[in-house]
This record gives sequence, structure tokens and C-alpha cells, in this order.
Amino acid sequence: MYNDWFMSFAPVAFRETRVKTTTHVEETLHRTANLTDVKPEMLRAHPKGLSTLRMSTCPPIAVDRLVGLAKVSKNLVGCMEEGNLPPRMSAAALQADLLKIGAIIEKMADPDIFVWLEAGRAPTEEEGHRAATIVADRLCNSVANPIIRNAQEQRQLAGIAAWLEARGYQKAPPGGKFNTMSPGTYSFRLNVPVKQEGTEDTVNIPIDTVVMPATGQRGELPLLIEAKSAGDFTNVNKRRKEEAHKITQLRASYGHGVRFILFLCGYFDSGYLGYEAAEGIDWVWEHRIDELAAFGL
Repeated sequence: MYNDWFMSFAPVAFRETRVKTTTHVEETLHRTANLTDVKPEMLRAHPKGLSTLRMSTCPPIAVDRLVGLAKVSKNLVGCMEEGNLPPRMSAAALQADLLKIGAIIEKMADPDIFVWLEAGRAPTEEEGHRAATIVADRLCNSVANPIIRNAQEQRQLAGIAAWLEARGYQKAPPGGKFNTMSPGTYSFRLNVPVKQEGTEDTVNIPIDTVVMPATGQRGELPLLIEAKSAGDFTNVNKRRKEEAHKITQLRASYGHGVRFILFLCGYFDSGYLGYEAAEGIDWVWEHRIDELAAFGL
């Protein structure tokens, strides 16, 4: 089932993301006079563009490599990747570091992509679009797994919604709390507050799907469902502790009556499943979605 979806829809999801990213790259190229003038003013006004500029060099520069090459603050580069600037960095230090970053980008700009640089001329429209598409492809390749995982998660949640609504469930109004949901309602990406270990403070953990059974009673906790998909066995065994940590936090906050299950599609082997079962976590395979009924839905 996962492979069929991947072959049919993953290329569409990737290409749609690449088209959007190409537009952002073109904007960055325009702001830098097609990589001939990477000014501190531009970097200050559009710090998020740094990720595009890192992918415009030969070879593409990783975050830590840029820090080392430019001899700039790691905190600055990290903040810029998130679209911000360090609030406590002095104006003089910021200006100096942005100058150094711009100099590295200009010096290492990929001449095979930006063919107009060595010729000392402006690019044609076709050359500019081609260059932007290549850089966008580099950006998308660096985050290919999250792009595919997010698209797959949206598909899984849509499948759960269709199954629930066919049985009379309705989406809960926004802004509600997970432990005050009305019977026969569901919600996606709902934050559930849990106690921080060793303190009385609470933090929110997002749950993909929260469902209050139609037969639920006042004070009863809803069913918590985490959608998981995987295109290979290796990654799931690296990530299998995530769910165990969540169920530990939930039980510490709400007792052992918490019901937390997985909704799985793809490559989950006996090692992964055994680990989750040992933590008391059950699951439903997506191709057997009707087994959700066994949890009182």
C-alpha cells in the first residue's frame, strides 16, 4: 500500500513543493542582483533566504560549514535559517558577520548554474528560471523525507476522517480541550498538556488524531491516535522511542487509563512492533482501518 501511494503521489507532492520553492529562489536571486551583490541589508531584511544561498554554491554549503568558512556566529546562522536574527547581537557584530557571509556566497556561487557570473552579464529569463529550478531541487532534496512524510500523514488523516464521518462522527470545534470533547467528535493535531518530568510544569504534546467515542461518558478520556508511515525499516527503528516517550508522559499525567494507539502504513517490522507492544501501545494497520472499531469507535 505504501509503495503504491509512493509511486503515484510522492512525485506529485515533491514537484508541487519544488514549484513553490522555485518561486522563493527566484525572489532571492532578484534581491541579490542574481548573486552578484549579497548585501547585509538584504540578509537582514530576508534572513530566511540564507538557506537558498547555501544551496547556490559549489559545493552546497551546510550550516556548520558556513559558520567555519565565514568565521561567524553559529547562533546567527541558526537564527537566520529559522527566519530570524539574534535579538541580543550588537548592530556592529551583525553587520560584520553578514558582510562575511555575503562574501563567501558570492565567492563560491556555482558557475555551472549561474552561467552569467563569469561572463559578467545579466541572465536571460530562461537562464534565471533554470538556475532557480536547480537550486530549488537542491533545497527539496535536502528535505525530501519530511516532504514525503507530511504528504503521507495528510493522506492518512484524511482516511481516518472519512472512516469516522461515515459512522456519524463530526469534527470538533476549534479551540477545544482534549478532555472536554463531546461524544462522537474528533480533532486533528490537538495539543495535550502533560507534566514535565521532575517538575509540576506542563508542556503540550501534539497528537495527530483525538477521538471521543460516540458511546463515551462524561469524564472519559478520548482515544489518541498517532499516524505513522515509513518507506524503509531503518528509520522506524531509529524513531521507535518517540511513541514510548509520549505514552510515558501521558500516563504520568492521566494515569494508565490513557488509550494511545498507532495508525501504521509502510515498513514496520517485528522489532519495531515488539518494542511498542512492550510499552503497552497497540496499533491498527491502515489497510485494515475497520479494526479501529475494536477500540470502541
